[in-house]
Amino acid sequence: MATFIGFNTINQNKTFTLVDYELIKQDLLNAFNIRQGEVVGRPGYGTILWAYLFENQTPELQTAVYQEVQRVIGADPRLYLNNVNMYPQQNGILLELELQTVATTSAQILSIFFNEQQRSASYV
Repeated sequence: MATFIGFNTINQNKTFTLVDYELIKQDLLNAFNIRQGEVVGRPGYGTILWAYLFENQTPELQTAVYQEVQRVIGADPRLYLNNVNMYPQQNGILLELELQTVATTSAQILSIFFNEQQRSASYV
């Protein structure tokens, strides 16, 4: 199994090193918090999900959200997306993602809330 090592200073006290799944989760959250086109030199990095928060919840919008989630997760070679569930909320969208890492066979479910008032995504 490969070991992924990275650094994070958000909500960290003394140690800034993240490894394996915790690093993958933080990288995924970063990708969902960055609007597509904001990173200099990487116009495809980030997401356009923020444009969907204020739209009416139609079947076409749900399809667009699923495709965007697949695109963002597909950009990370460490992850496989097994399933996506979308739940419209009062102040945003809640996504339940069933993810599998490359090195394992078991899937884990992550719940990410896209808060339209704070304009941020976070794990719940």
